[in-house]
Amino acid sequence: MHPSNDRNGRLPDIPVSILDLAPITAGSTAAESLRNSLDLARHAEKWGYRRFWVAEHHSMPGIASSATSVVIGHIAGGTSKIRVGSGGIMLPNHSPLVIAEQFGTLESLYPGRIDLGLGRAPGSDPLTSQALRRGPGSDGQDFPERLRELRNYFHPASDAGPRVRAIPGEGLDIPIWLLGSSGFSAQLSAALGLPFAFASHFAPDYLLPALDLYRGGFQPSEALAEPYAMIGVNVIVADSDEEARKLATSQQQQFLNLIRRRTGQLSAPVDQLDWTPQEKALLDRQFTCSAIGSPSTVRKQLELILEQTRADEIIVAAQIYDHQARLRSYELLAEIHGNM
Repeated sequence: MHPSNDRNGRLPDIPVSILDLAPITAGSTAAESLRNSLDLARHAEKWGYRRFWVAEHHSMPGIASSATSVVIGHIAGGTSKIRVGSGGIMLPNHSPLVIAEQFGTLESLYPGRIDLGLGRAPGSDPLTSQALRRGPGSDGQDFPERLRELRNYFHPASDAGPRVRAIPGEGLDIPIWLLGSSGFSAQLSAALGLPFAFASHFAPDYLLPALDLYRGGFQPSEALAEPYAMIGVNVIVADSDEEARKLATSQQQQFLNLIRRRTGQLSAPVDQLDWTPQEKALLDRQFTCSAIGSPSTVRKQLELILEQTRADEIIVAAQIYDHQARLRSYELLAEIHGNM
C-alpha cells in the first residue's frame, strides 16, 4: 500500500477506485444491472482504476448486489487484474466463519485481487434485518468481537488447540478494510492498524474529524505500517456542466426517495427536481463530498477535496441512469486522473 503523506491537491499517482451500487434502473432487471456492472469493471480495468467494490444492501428494488460475495466472484471472474472487493460486507448480518470461507474461496480463485471491506450497519430496514436472522447482539455493538473472530479464522494462533477452521481461508492474506461514517470504525481501524474507508459520498459531515481520529490514533501493524485512508466521492463527469448536473438528478431522486421513505429503481434524469426547500438543503448537505460537471470543473473540485482531506485514495460512486453515460463519466474521470 502507498504510505500516507501530505496531500497538495494535485497528485497524479493517487489511486482512484470505483464503488458500484449495481443500480437497477427503472424498467430494467437485476440481470441487466449485473451485466452492466461487469461491463463497467472491464472498462475500469482498461482505464487504470485500482479496485472495483460492490456493497451489501438488502430489500432495495434499485440495487442488485445483495448477494455481495457472489457478485464479487462474477466481477473477478470476468476481469483479470483489477482488485475486486466489498464496500462493504455488513458483518453483523453474517457468521464470521461464513465470510471467512466465502472470501477464502474468492481469494483462492482470484489470488492477490480480493479486498474484504467490512461495515457494522445492517444495510437494511429492521424488518429485513429480522428476515436475515440477526439475533440478539447482532446490532453492531459486538462488531469488534466478530471482527476478531473473523481475523482469527484467517490467521489462527499456533497454540489454539481444537478449533473450527475456515477452509478455504486459513493462512490467506486478504486485506481487511474497515468502513464507516462516524468515529467508531475510524478509532477501531486505527487501533488495529488497518486501512480505513470513510463513506463521505453519503455521510460527509464527520469526514474530517474521522480522518483526524484515524491518523492520530493509528498503531502500526503487520497489515499496515502507516495510516491509509480512502474516501468516498460522488463523481459525475460529462462534456458540459449542464449535462453532468442533469445526470446527477437520478442520484438526487434516489436520495429524495430515501428521505421520503420510499424505495424504487433508479430513475431517469429530469430537467427540474420537485423538492421542498428543506429537502434541497438536506440533499445539498449530503452531496458535499461530490464533484459534478465538465472535466475542468471536476478537476478543480477533486483537487479541493484532496487538499482538504489529504486522502490516500478516492473511491468513486456514480449513480447514472444510462449505462453509456456512466461509462463515459468514468472514462472522462480516468482522463482527468491522468492529467492531475
